[in-house]
Amino acid sequence: MRNGQSPSFVVDVQQMIDSVSIPDKDRIESWVKAALMADTAHNKQPGQDEQELTIRIVGKDEIRNLNKTYRHQDKTTNVLSFPFEAPSQVQLPLLGDIVICHDIVAEEAEQQQKTLFSHWAHMVIHGVLHLKGYDHIEDSEAEIMEALEIKIMEQSGFANPYYEP
Repeated sequence: MRNGQSPSFVVDVQQMIDSVSIPDKDRIESWVKAALMADTAHNKQPGQDEQELTIRIVGKDEIRNLNKTYRHQDKTTNVLSFPFEAPSQVQLPLLGDIVICHDIVAEEAEQQQKTLFSHWAHMVIHGVLHLKGYDHIEDSEAEIMEALEIKIMEQSGFANPYYEP
């Protein structure tokens, strides 16, 4: 990024299931951009002039298999992030992959009394922040990540995703 310009990014959206409730690519890209802009302002990790990532939208079987294979947890989950780890001598603009389970997002939105798009936005933003190095394993890290998520969500026109009515 140069002189305060917006980050340049490429998002490959892979939709592995058919549903009218999946946000369109423009909407997804707007949430990615919001997360990248906020991260740049937060200086968690140096930005690049261009960044690429893939968002794969899947069903329960695929997310469960990925969660079991890579996190050793045999259960479904809403979002998984796989940061790209290049060898130190290789400079590529790849951030990594985000996998979002359509069915879990829809179920959680209903259970948590949130709009579907609000929850989609939160999952995309959450996934991007994981790719940028944020985590929520330790309480202190969780506080930083959640505060940034709340800020990005509010700037994107959504309510605090951690507020329970």
